[in-house]
Amino acid sequence: MVTVSRNGFTRLGKDVARSEPPRWKLVKIRSPYPRVLLTCPSIIFIHGLRGHPQNTWGRGSDEGRDTEREPTPEPTSRLKTFFKRDKSRLRSDRSSPGPSNPQPRPFWPHEFIPHDIPEAIVWTYGYNSEVISGVFTPNNENSVFQHGRDLAGRFEREIKNEHPVIFVAHSLGGIILKEAIRTSKVCQSRTKLIVFLGTPHRGSRAAGWGVTAAKLAHLAFSPNIGLVESLDVNSLALDTIHEEFINIVHDFRLHIHSFQEGRPMATIPGHIEKIVDDFSSRLGLPQAFEKVETLDADHKQMVKCTGREDDRYRTIHGVIQHFIHRSPVEASSARIITNMTASLSLEAGAPQLDTTKTNRVFFCIPFTMNPRFVGRDDILSKISTTLFTKNGYNRLALVGLGGIGKSQIAIQFAFWVEENKPDVSVFWLSALSKAGFEQSCREIATQCDIHQSSTTNDNDATALVQQYLSSEASGKWVLILDNVDDAQILGRPIHSFLPKSRDGLMLFTTRSQEIASDLATSEVIRIPEMSPVEAKGHLEKLLIQKDLIEDEAATEALLRTLTHLPLAITQAAAYINRNSVSIAQYLDLINQADGNMVELLSSEFQDETRYPESANAVVASWLVSFNRISETDTTATRLLSFLAWIEPKAIPQSIFPEDSEIRLYRAIGTLLGYGFLSQRKENGIYDMHSLVHLVTQTWNSNQGENSCTLREATSQIIMVFPSVDWENREVWRQYLPHSLRALQNAATLDHEESYLGHLVGISLNKDRRDQEAIEVLESVVRFRNEALAEDDPSRLASQHVLAVAYQQNGQIKEAVNLLEKVVLIESGLLAEDDLSRLVSQRVLAVIYQDNGQIKEAVDLLEKVVLIQSGLLAEDHPSRLASQHALARAYQENGQIKEAVNLLEKVVSIQSGLLAEDDPSRLASHHVLAVAYQQNGQIKEAVNLLEKVVLIESGLLAEDDLSRLVSQRVLAVIYQDNGQIKEAVDLLEKVVLIQSGLLAEDHPSRLASQHALARAYQENRQIKEAISLLEEVVSIRQRTLRKDHPDRLASEENLKSFHQTYRQTRHERPESRKSAYG
Repeated sequence: MVTVSRNGFTRLGKDVARSEPPRWKLVKIRSPYPRVLLTCPSIIFIHGLRGHPQNTWGRGSDEGRDTEREPTPEPTSRLKTFFKRDKSRLRSDRSSPGPSNPQPRPFWPHEFIPHDIPEAIVWTYGYNSEVISGVFTPNNENSVFQHGRDLAGRFEREIKNEHPVIFVAHSLGGIILKEAIRTSKVCQSRTKLIVFLGTPHRGSRAAGWGVTAAKLAHLAFSPNIGLVESLDVNSLALDTIHEEFINIVHDFRLHIHSFQEGRPMATIPGHIEKIVDDFSSRLGLPQAFEKVETLDADHKQMVKCTGREDDRYRTIHGVIQHFIHRSPVEASSARIITNMTASLSLEAGAPQLDTTKTNRVFFCIPFTMNPRFVGRDDILSKISTTLFTKNGYNRLALVGLGGIGKSQIAIQFAFWVEENKPDVSVFWLSALSKAGFEQSCREIATQCDIHQSSTTNDNDATALVQQYLSSEASGKWVLILDNVDDAQILGRPIHSFLPKSRDGLMLFTTRSQEIASDLATSEVIRIPEMSPVEAKGHLEKLLIQKDLIEDEAATEALLRTLTHLPLAITQAAAYINRNSVSIAQYLDLINQADGNMVELLSSEFQDETRYPESANAVVASWLVSFNRISETDTTATRLLSFLAWIEPKAIPQSIFPEDSEIRLYRAIGTLLGYGFLSQRKENGIYDMHSLVHLVTQTWNSNQGENSCTLREATSQIIMVFPSVDWENREVWRQYLPHSLRALQNAATLDHEESYLGHLVGISLNKDRRDQEAIEVLESVVRFRNEALAEDDPSRLASQHVLAVAYQQNGQIKEAVNLLEKVVLIESGLLAEDDLSRLVSQRVLAVIYQDNGQIKEAVDLLEKVVLIQSGLLAEDHPSRLASQHALARAYQENGQIKEAVNLLEKVVSIQSGLLAEDDPSRLASHHVLAVAYQQNGQIKEAVNLLEKVVLIESGLLAEDDLSRLVSQRVLAVIYQDNGQIKEAVDLLEKVVLIQSGLLAEDHPSRLASQHALARAYQENRQIKEAISLLEEVVSIRQRTLRKDHPDRLASEENLKSFHQTYRQTRHERPESRKSAYG
């Protein structure tokens, strides 16, 4: 047995001095790809509070596992009595008779892991975990914070190799590890996988950190109750570790596997509960970053095992083994190979892995496999035969009644593809609504790492997915478009989205035969109702009491009444299980339902062109369930009522109405049990069946005081809607589809809904969804203009935001007119140094620049900057924004040196304040590069703007407006630097993208065409230059006033081009041939 050091690192395994092989090699297995074997990772085990680097993980027998704890130091006098008593207890335990055959508890990190994962170097790490005083407070030598810093320091000094690292941390050891990673760049860069075992990442949902910390302390120091009760917990510091660690996980693409306790244990007398509850023991990240699993053991025993066959060992070992032996497609998705192999030195003669030629394979569907799926073998066989063996058929549609099981069949087929076609990616898109479709595109783009984290609008995400699937880089794939019941779901035919690829297959589900035939021609499978045998098997699988189906007459009658519809059978079984009624009793309930109500609700949701009358049986079943819920669970009733007002897909739990944790989880469980809600693989995200959603809207109006009104739903969304800062974009992007649906449900706006519309409009502006923002904000402004006084702050605020939307959409005149009115009113209402007034003036000045009113812009901005310099700190965002805007105005006004000096100051402050990819920082770099160009500092301009374009290429979609503007400006600077060919190539690309994206009179499109015309002229393509610039001049003469600088510039350039063309006509023929080809 190895001698384990109580403090610091101890290397485990029989041969701790073995030579280290190269980190990567190829291993032949039965797979379409070779597997990448991470041959020399370091695996480090970290124990928790009052644990031990050996005994925590097991040694000897279960009864004697703590008998060789090293003598405990006595840092405080008040712990001496406890430790003496503890030693006495241990001696007593040692002498007392125990079981004749104690169960072995091997030290598995030493005895098993080095043998089962021979390519790994295994370590255990220990620290002084015997002192509880100050453990949860910063600036204490015994705290988790100091232990984390100590771990980071020792790691950097003692684990000196460059191998990737896998950490396995138990309990508070996980917090110590997070603090180490938070404070050490080396830890951040080398960590690849973390296995957390019962780690309290967050305080409990109900009581915060205090209760979780106390339970851990009671577990370790239960004899010393007074010490435990005096425990000081700095919740803010612990939450800070958690929040910053989440950012690190995203930035470094760390993989997390969080294990939760499956069994409770005694904490204090009379209380048996989980030490770390399910909410606290997970980070709450998307599944792409965090996998969550439960071990069938309590907090202490989850890290011990009896042998290799112990399920705990097999599970933990399996997670580590799978990660190390991932296939290239997995590793590529995680950015492990591409980020690390470039720096590896491989063994001589070892084969090189060409990751650039390996198509990544993805499995992007928002559901798990349904373990209760029954039958449908003939349909699944036909799907696979049609798509994978019939030549020429790459599209197939499933058509049938809502609730017939189309989506479930599609899910089953997706998992069949994953298992049987490992070189084929699977992608899933929900076509229930435009917002839901765009949300699905964003999710695919995120999971495949082809999305952007800044200013990407929905159209960008949709086009990005389409372009990716149309490219060879996507490889072989199956695209499942679910619930295509509206052919115009995107505001244009769904055909316009469908990608074109030789290696792509598409499966559609729809209720419409017409849409099915349009999408798949003759390759359409109509999904029939289940056969009686399938329906009975389905019901049997769902029932808790299997013997209920022995009542054959009642069972057959019930299945006939439910028309053998899978969804109706699922709901019936949920009701029977929950209420312990017989099948006959449930059948009687259905037959007793109010026929008039059934008819009414059927007419509300049924579309005769798509849904046959047999769907009424589903409504009958739902009515029974709805009424039962309203009788037994008020919270579930109100939750169901609230959900009727919002988007039915991708619903975050954080938007749900507040209630006690117990009641809310019970309500969610009720709706999940009835099948009205389904939970996605991502924690806290739910979907509601579209038909249930539709019926609930009708049922909502009949619930009286238990129902949630539209106003209440709007108030709830407003209450949880975060501040519309860029840092909160992931949250408000989740809420946008639901906010838009709530606004659509309002026939007319009131004050509450107009406020929500204002928030939504700002969010859409931030996301550059300009047309949507204008549509929402115009309705808000109309209402507030009628309902509020002219000088009301809310009315002025909404007009301000609408003006910004107009500006971003190229509607400059509308923006100027609206914002001049706002500024005029505020000048008589607010003090000269009021921040709101200053912001309005700054934005108006920026719009003046776009309108060619340069002098007015300079004068106004100089005034704003002067006032803010005496009012705001040097690094205040509003002050920096005003200085940035003034520098741009100086450029336009020919004051280049002033612009450079001011911008260099802004950039310097932002570099210490904002992340490298922050939009504001990138914008300042962009403008500074232009100023350098105008100041003759061409090399500095090229270097700075190339950096901006490079960052944006990894951040923004190819057709993002900001990215296109940066590319246009870089091309112009290339011209000044003599790089004419590069300028032409880049500008042609920009103009091509903008021509399919922007209106012909959009200022940005015209600016790019103007720039390309100048590049053509420099490249001696005079005819092309004249033709393009004539088009620009024609549009600008039609849309801009005569003295507008942009119009004057294009007219002057066109005159110059014509003069150049006339001169070349007098050159000798050889010269003309050179100029015109």
